[in-house]
Amino acid sequence: MGIGVGIFLIVVGAILTFALDVKMAGVDLDVVGWILMLAGVAGLVLFFYFWNRRRGSRAVVTERRSYEDAGQPPV
Repeated sequence: MGIGVGIFLIVVGAILTFALDVKMAGVDLDVVGWILMLAGVAGLVLFFYFWNRRRGSRAVVTERRSYEDAGQPPV
């Protein structure tokens, strides 16, 4: 899940929780909204955790080859 999906879940959950006043039989939209907001926050936290982990320090290996300039280079 990326940043966009996490923010989208938070926004949809907030709309269901705070903006709508609709009663449905068997479904509590406030609870569904809170669940969507928690899923969005969890997705954002996981995204930033793995994104930061991926940007950690990496070892760079370089190789130098040298030869003496006496005659032909080695083959």
